[in-house]
Amino acid sequence: MSLIVKKFGGSSVANAERLFNVANIIVDDYKNGNDVIVVVSAQGDTTDDLIAKAKEINPDNPSKREMDMLLTSGEQISISLLAMAIEKLGYPVISLLGWQAGFYTDSHHGVARIHKINTERMKAEIDKKKIIIVAGFQGINKYDDLTTLGRGGSDTSAVAIAAAMKADRCQIYTDVDGVYTTDPRKVKGARKLQEITYDEMLELATLGAQVLNNRSVELAKKHNVELEVLSSLERKPGTIVKEKVKMEKTLIRGVAKDTDVSVISVIGVQDNPGTAFKLFNSLAKKNIEVDMILQSVGRDGTKDISFSVKRSSSAEAIKSLEEIKDNFPFVDIKCANNVAKISTVGAGMESHPGVAAKMFEALYDSDINIQMISTSEIKISIIIEEKYADKALNVVHDAFFN
Repeated sequence: MSLIVKKFGGSSVANAERLFNVANIIVDDYKNGNDVIVVVSAQGDTTDDLIAKAKEINPDNPSKREMDMLLTSGEQISISLLAMAIEKLGYPVISLLGWQAGFYTDSHHGVARIHKINTERMKAEIDKKKIIIVAGFQGINKYDDLTTLGRGGSDTSAVAIAAAMKADRCQIYTDVDGVYTTDPRKVKGARKLQEITYDEMLELATLGAQVLNNRSVELAKKHNVELEVLSSLERKPGTIVKEKVKMEKTLIRGVAKDTDVSVISVIGVQDNPGTAFKLFNSLAKKNIEVDMILQSVGRDGTKDISFSVKRSSSAEAIKSLEEIKDNFPFVDIKCANNVAKISTVGAGMESHPGVAAKMFEALYDSDINIQMISTSEIKISIIIEEKYADKALNVVHDAFFN
């Protein structure tokens, strides 16, 4: 007998037919003698619909606390409906909100981090031989206020439960049947991977691949939780995410596209020690994540610093810099929103030269200009004009996989 944690996304439980499909998947494992804990996201576009409702009331700046109060209601609907479907099939089940399942977080509404999970309630329900359905994406802080973990937070909830409960398996069900070398909806030649390392998956998730949330992969690596990404619509093996995999001939594991990107350029910054610290410390205090950074060569006692952030964070980033202008003088701030990031990821590139040249050649042959470049041992990321994003994704993928 095993303890299995399963996570189902919003599209997997979008309507009654899909809810019963998921219920049958869960019941099949339960009938085989396994204990089952299920994490569920809000149905379909429920979260987006709730955000739209909030904007109808307060389009400018609704309270983050009240947004969390609103958004957590989406998962409450889906867990109760799924529990009803399992009841209809004749099996014992209970649905739990995040706080009922023991999720305690910090107080950063909208992007809360999990501090601990009190497993007492879940263990008690397992002892009663019940299937447990947990609302993903949410918890409670020290003030007893509801919090949310951010987009994709249900993946993180599932991995956290698997780690805390020492589960034998953690399965993430999506609308695709595994992890591909790139988005199969955008590139016809995309190939399904049988396995991928935590590090490679973490890079792909961070760089725009939407199969797994990057925080969930980070947590899985930390606690050595082996993940399987598989389809809720087809009964077949998916992709295993783990520490070590068999080496393959290909140097590249995948190519990712991210259009939730803005490039902010701070012009005419003083070329003095501590300048970069002051700039990025102001952003860090606002929990604004920075990715690529480019600093120009100093001239006339000044330099320019460009960096990329999520497009949704660009306005807050600019506001943060304007607030420190008295102590951090600069000439101007420019923000480019019409950009995209294309990245190649693979552990094999660390020991094989020429990967960057091959990527850049493919872009040159397609007359696509590169604005920024960032590299690490297992990834190369570039910034280009957004209108060329899909074309770049295809030509770079073709260069390595065809």
